[in-house]
Formats: sequence, C-alpha cells, structure tokens
Amino acid sequence: MKIAIMDTTLRDGEQTSGVNFTYGEKLSMAKLLLDELKVDYLEVASARVSEGEHEAVKKIASWAGENNYLDQIEVLGFVDGNTSIDWILEAGCKVVNLLTKGSLKHVKHQLRKTPEEHIEDIREVVSYAHSKGVKVNLYLEDWSNGMRNSPEYVFTLLDKLNDMPVSRFMLPDTLGILNPDETYAFCRQMIENYPELNFDFHPHNDYDLASANVYAALKAGIRCIHTTVNGLGERAGNVPLSSVIAIVVDHFNFKMSVDETKLNLVSKMVETFSGIRIPPNKPLIGENVFTQTSGVHADGDKKNNLYFNDLLPERFGRKRSYALGKTSGKANIAKNLEALGIDLDSESMKKLTRKIIELGDKKETVTQEDLPYIISDVLRSRSIDEKIKILNFSLTTAKGLKPNASLRIRIGTKEYEESAVGDGQYDAFMKALRKIYKSLNRTLPKLVDYNVSIPPGGKTDALVQAVITWDMGKKEIRTRGLDSDQTVAAIIATTKMLNIVESYHHE
Repeated sequence: MKIAIMDTTLRDGEQTSGVNFTYGEKLSMAKLLLDELKVDYLEVASARVSEGEHEAVKKIASWAGENNYLDQIEVLGFVDGNTSIDWILEAGCKVVNLLTKGSLKHVKHQLRKTPEEHIEDIREVVSYAHSKGVKVNLYLEDWSNGMRNSPEYVFTLLDKLNDMPVSRFMLPDTLGILNPDETYAFCRQMIENYPELNFDFHPHNDYDLASANVYAALKAGIRCIHTTVNGLGERAGNVPLSSVIAIVVDHFNFKMSVDETKLNLVSKMVETFSGIRIPPNKPLIGENVFTQTSGVHADGDKKNNLYFNDLLPERFGRKRSYALGKTSGKANIAKNLEALGIDLDSESMKKLTRKIIELGDKKETVTQEDLPYIISDVLRSRSIDEKIKILNFSLTTAKGLKPNASLRIRIGTKEYEESAVGDGQYDAFMKALRKIYKSLNRTLPKLVDYNVSIPPGGKTDALVQAVITWDMGKKEIRTRGLDSDQTVAAIIATTKMLNIVESYHHE
C-alpha cells in the first residue's frame, strides 16, 4: 500500500504569522521538496493573492515544466467563475485545488447562498477548468464541522458532484477540532458512501491531535495526507511532514515516495527561510531527539542497543549523540571522549564525571567540544592546555562608519596583532583573525550557523549564549560562549574553535 503526500508548506505554511517567502526561497523550497524529498504533490500558492505571488508561481511552474514536475504543482483556487482558473493558466500551471464549502454554516453565513446555488457555481468552475485542460481537486472547507453538524449537506454536495471530472476530494479539519475517533468515523463514512472517489485528509493541530488524527485517517482508508515541513501553518499549524513519515512507515508499514534521508536537510532549510525555529524536542527533526541524556541509556546502547527504537537517526540524515550534564554517567562521558579520541584512566573519569554533574546542577550547557577544557581544569593536564589565547581586543562602532576590530593573539609562544573593518563587530573581528591566519598560510573553518540566545525572561543585563557551528571539512563542530555581551560571547566561542583546530593541527 502506498500513501501519497501533498505538501502545502508554500501555501498553507506561509500563513504562519510573520512568515513571508521570497520568489527565490519559494523556488528553492519547491526544488528541495520535489527533487530531493520527493513529495507527490506540492501546493505552492493561492490564486489572486498578489502580483508578486503570480510571479513566484510562474517561476516555479517554469522550472517544474522543464523538469517533468508540472503535473505535481497545485494551486488553491476559488469558486469565482473563470477568474482563478485564468490566473492559474496564466501562471503556467495545470492543477487547481478548488476551495468549496464543506459545511452548511459556511454556505449560509459566508456565501449567503443556498446549497443548490453553491453546487451550481462549483459545477460551472469545474466544467470551465476541464474545458481548459486544468485538472481539478476539490477542497471541502470546514468539512469537519460539516460532518459534525450538517452531514446531510456534505453528502448532498458529494452526490451532486461525484459525476464531475474531479481527481481528489480533500477533507480538511479546517479549525483543527477533530479527535481520532471522529476522524476515523467521518473518513470511513466518506469512503464507504463513495468508494469510487479518491479522498485526501488535511489536518490542523489546534488541539495537538493532528498526528493522532492522521493515524486514524490512514486506519480508515485515506491514502493521501496533506502536510507542511516543520508543522508550519496558521494558528497551531498543520501536521508536520516528519510525523506523518514516522506514522506511515513505522506504524502501518505502508510505502511512500518520500526520501526520509533528506528530511533533516529540508527541515533546516525551511527553518532558515521561515525564521521559525524548530523546537529542540520536535520528533525526528528537533535538535535533542537523537541525544541520549541519561547515563543508564548510554550504557544500555553499548549492551545490544537496549535503548534504540525504529527511529534510527541515520534514517533521517542525523547522528546519535550523548548529552553531558547532571544525569550523565560514565557511559555518556565515555561515548563523547571516544568521539574526541581521548582515553582517561578510571580515577580521571571519576573526577571528570563529578565536574560535569556539578556543571549540570548549575544548569550550564556542557558540550563535547567543552570536554578538553573541563579535563584541563579538573586534571590540570598540560597536554590539553589552551595553545591559543586572545590576549586583547578592541571593538568600535560609530554611526555612518563600518565597525572596526583590533586584536592581539598568542599562538603557541608567539604573539600576533591585526585590525580590520567589517559589516558588524564580530565580522570585523573574524576578518582581523583571518588576516593573521592567512599570514601563517593557514585557513580557518567555515562558519555554518550562528545562534544567539538569552535565558527565558532575561533582562538587558542577562548573560548571552552564542552557539556557532563550524565546518571542519569532514565533520562539523559546535562551540559555545557565554558573556553579558553578544560579541564577546561569540569571541569566546571562536577561541574554543581555534584551540580545537590547533589540537587537530598538531595531531
């Protein structure tokens, strides 16, 4: 059994408060979703929204046509005579997802029409689209309320339209009101009453039941699910594509076209374009979901993978890691030391464990890259002492002038000094640093990600944590700095990176 995915990140996902994608971002995401992730259908926009949206859809349609994806590009259209269909045709698309009313309340109070009048309007649009070679799918907006409060209207609508050239009938839980029992019952009614029709399910997450409702819909016999990447969408959002993948593959053993190994890549790209951060504990795609924190669990992983489940990180382009903190045991620490190529005797391990637990009690973040510094502090190990130290630095900024940075650094036993201007204070600092390394015929890792945060409820005097991800070529490392000044925190994180690079340089 194969389950299809219609992803609506570019349409419904863009209704997330504060999210607006540019032409280029929409095209880039369309390429990733179809070319890399391989979703079955991609809803890219609503008709008639704006001239800018029209241009974006044209660009996507042009690329899709050149790469044999045009039949998979879908646009939301309205029951407005010929207007939406003409808009879609002018954009170069061939599929309309026609928004009709799936509840009697919407027909009466929003359209102020009778069901018969609305049905006749729909038939006219479908006929016109068909005459123009446009494939039609039908959204039954507010279908969940329709099934709760006016099922006779829903069935009348289907009875009057099931002879029309409609490929898929889409069943949206528009306001996210359903629970799994209702979802199963309503979807079964649709399938049993109209076995010859194809139905999609479009869940929203207002009660945090979207994933559970997908499970119920699939159990009822639905064979196409609508999703967004990272669960973007209006209000509480839509069901996340990641959750649907896990349900379809692991709980039903159904097949999909989606390439789950590309999930992390696409999720991170959408996170960047949308500006909406992925919660660290978000299943499959969150920062922490493949991190073992408990020392007992890390020990179990060494003993026939006792704490593994079917959601292996490698399936989704991820890697398992072992957190360091107050619940860390020797097994967690040993896993991290092994990754760094550091071997400690049993007494040193005890001291290191005590220190990490102490730091965890203070709620300080401990990372794998911090371990050499903690070891140096605990064991006074000269072999892991800092070989590079920022001795002094000066950062200046003035209105109308580019920021300037001057720094003096000690590398081994020698000191170096340099200055530079940049687009920001940290950029100026990095340019000065790169000048020094260039004079030594050495290169620095590429900065991949720069994230700054303060504790929840923090004030202007709060500590700032800078987390920087660096591309080392064969691997990525993440370093952290903590200070009351954002730029200083970033410089601390950079200094840690320099010493890690230096340790590799002398291996």
